[in-house]
Amino acid sequence: MIPDKAPKEDVFHGSEDMKKSAHVPSFEKYKELYLKSIENPGEFWGDIAKDFFWKTKHTGRVFDYNFDVTKGEIFIKCMEGASTNICYNLLDYNIHERNLGDKVAFYWEGNEPGDELTVTYRELLRRVCQFANVLKSQGVKKGDRVSIYMPMVIELVVAMLGCARIGAVHSIVFAGFSAESLCERIMDSQCSLLITADGFYRGDKLINLKLLADEALRKCRDKGFPLEKCIMLKHLSKEEETSVGSQSPPAKRPCPDLQVNVKLQTRAGAFILKSKVPWNPEVDLCWHSLLREASDECEPEWCESEDPLFILYTSGSTGKPKGVLHTISGYMLYTATTFKMVFDHQPDDIYWCTADIGWITGHSYITYGPLASGATSVLFEGLPTYPDVGRMWEIVDKYRVTKFYTAPTAIRLLTKYGNEPVYKRESLKVLGTVGEPINPEAWQWYYSVVGDSRCPIVDTYWQTETGGHVLTPLPAATPLKPGSSTFPFFGVVPAILNESGEELEGPSEGYLVFKQPWPGLMRTVYGNHQRFETTYFKKFPGYYITGDGCRRDKDGYYWITGRIDDMLNVSGHLLSTAEVESALVEHESVAEAAVVGRPHPIKGESLYCFVTLNEGVTYNHTLEAELKKQVREKIGAIATPDYIQNAPGLPKTRSGKIMRRVLRKIACDEQELGDISTLADSSVVEQLFQNRCCTGV
Repeated sequence: MIPDKAPKEDVFHGSEDMKKSAHVPSFEKYKELYLKSIENPGEFWGDIAKDFFWKTKHTGRVFDYNFDVTKGEIFIKCMEGASTNICYNLLDYNIHERNLGDKVAFYWEGNEPGDELTVTYRELLRRVCQFANVLKSQGVKKGDRVSIYMPMVIELVVAMLGCARIGAVHSIVFAGFSAESLCERIMDSQCSLLITADGFYRGDKLINLKLLADEALRKCRDKGFPLEKCIMLKHLSKEEETSVGSQSPPAKRPCPDLQVNVKLQTRAGAFILKSKVPWNPEVDLCWHSLLREASDECEPEWCESEDPLFILYTSGSTGKPKGVLHTISGYMLYTATTFKMVFDHQPDDIYWCTADIGWITGHSYITYGPLASGATSVLFEGLPTYPDVGRMWEIVDKYRVTKFYTAPTAIRLLTKYGNEPVYKRESLKVLGTVGEPINPEAWQWYYSVVGDSRCPIVDTYWQTETGGHVLTPLPAATPLKPGSSTFPFFGVVPAILNESGEELEGPSEGYLVFKQPWPGLMRTVYGNHQRFETTYFKKFPGYYITGDGCRRDKDGYYWITGRIDDMLNVSGHLLSTAEVESALVEHESVAEAAVVGRPHPIKGESLYCFVTLNEGVTYNHTLEAELKKQVREKIGAIATPDYIQNAPGLPKTRSGKIMRRVLRKIACDEQELGDISTLADSSVVEQLFQNRCCTGV
C-alpha cells in the first residue's frame, strides 16, 4: 500500500532545516509510524492519549469497531470507559500543566482593518467559565443540544467551549445559512437554546443575523417546535464598553436599545443608517447582561469518552442534511494529532486557518486541534479581497504567520489579480489547502508565488464525517506531487474499489473507501443510525464509503477525482469533472473553471463548462477553440467539451464553495433552483442564465 521508498523525480521536498526539528522528519519515519498505527492502533493511540488528562482511565479496549453491516450494527469506540473533559484539556491543562496561561490563544482580526483583539489562554478560560455558568443558569445540562448561529468572533469559540465544559452538545450553523436552514437544524437536533449575534459585515455587506434568527424561531414555532430562549451578542454595537475588542464590563444599557450602524453606499456617497435590533423580551436574553452576573469559575463536567461533543450538519446537496455526530475522546485525540503532525506545529508558530468555524475545518483546525496543541492562531472575520486583494498577505505579515491553511477556491480567486499584491511572506513555513482538490496550476502558483518556492504544501483530503485529515502529506517527510493528497494519515487504511466492490491494486481509479476507522471518525447520524449505515456502509460491506472518486498512480500516490456524483458518464466512459476543470485552468487565460453534465440524446451526458477569465482577457471563438484543444490533448477526445460558457463569476457559497447544483440547472435551462440563500452573490446566477449556451459550439 505504502511504497518502500517515495519517488525522487518530479516531486517537491521540504527543506533540510525543517527536517531537523520536524515531528516526522523523513519518509522512512512516516512509514515506521504508519505501520504501527494500522497494525496496532490500540498501542499507537494509547501512547498519544498519555499526553492528555483523564479523570478516570479506560477500562475497555483503546480502540474497537465493526465496519461490516452483515456482522451486526456499525460502531466505533475509543478509550471506552475513560472519562475526561475536552474543554479542560484545551484550556485548564494547558494553563496549569504546560504553563501556557499567558500565551496568546487567538489574535482576532475583524472585517475592518484595525479592528482587532488579543486573547490569552487564561483570558479565554475565564470567558468560557463565565459563559458555561450562563448556560447552566438557563437550565442547560449535560446532553442538551445548543444551537449556535454566530459570526467569526471570539465569542463563538467561547460559546462552543462553554457547551463542551458542561457536557452540552453544540450544533453550530454557519452564519451564511438561511433562516429556513437554521430552523431545520434546530428542529432536527431538538435544541433547547439558540445563541446568536445582532449582525456582522462580510466585506461591505451587512448580514442582519438577528433578523434571520428571529425568522428561524418563527418558523420553528409554526412547525410546532417553540424554542423559548435566544441569547444575543452585541457585536455591531459601537458602544466602547461592549465592543468586541473590549475587556471592560458589559454595557449598562440593555440590549433592546442597541442600534446597529448600517453603511449604505449611493451615487451621492456613503451615509449611515441607524437600525434598531429586533427584540422579543419573552425569548431574547442579552449575552453581556448575563455575563455580568456570572462567576468566572466553573468546574468541568466529566464525560464518558463516547459521550457526544457536537453535531454538525453536512451542507449536502440533496435531501435532508445529515447531522454528523462526533464524540469526545476520539475526536480530541485525532484533531490534536493531525494538527500537530500535518502542520508540523512548533511552540513558536503563528497559525492561520481561513475557514469559518461554521464548517468542520473551523471546528477541527481553528478551535479543537490548535487549542489542544497549545497553539497561537489567527481568527479572521473578513474576506480575502476586502478592502483590497492584498488583505490576506497584510495579515500574514502583521502577525508573522508561519503556517497558513486555506481553500483552493481562495487561491484561484487571488491568482486572477496576479503576483503584485502578494508581498512580505518571509514568515511562512508551511502552506495548506482544504475543501476540494487543488488543480496543479493553482498548486504551482501557491508554491512559487505565495510560498516563494520554499514552503511545502499540505494538500489535505478529509470530510465533515472523518473529523480530521485522512489523506495528506507531512511537510518534512512526504515528497509532494502538485494536486495529489499523497498518502494516508496514521491509522487510515484506504482502498480503491470498482463498481462491483472489488479492491483494485496498483495504478487504478474507482471508489475511495476506508477499511478500518480512526479515532476521529463520526459515530452516527444524529437520531438516525439507520441512515448512517445506509449512507456509508451498505453499498460495500466492510468499508466506509467516502462518496469520492480516487486515482492511485504508479508511485502509490492518491489523487482525489471529485465526488462520484461529479463523475460524468460520456459514451460509456467515466470522466472526472475535476480533471476537466484542471485541464481548462492550465490555459493562461483561465482563472477558474467549473464543469457539470448536461443530458445528451446519444452520449448520455455531455460536458458543459463554465470558465472565468483573467482580468483583461476577452472571450472569443479563438479562445474557445484553444480550450477545447487543450482538454482534448490533456485528457482525450472523449473529454472534449460540448459547451463552453464565459462566466464572469461563479455561484459560490459564502464559504467559497462552488454550487455545482446551480450550474447544472443553468446548463439545462431549469429555472427552479431550490434554496440559493447561501449564495454570496445571487446576481451571478441571473447573468449566467442570460449568457448560457443554447447549442454546442
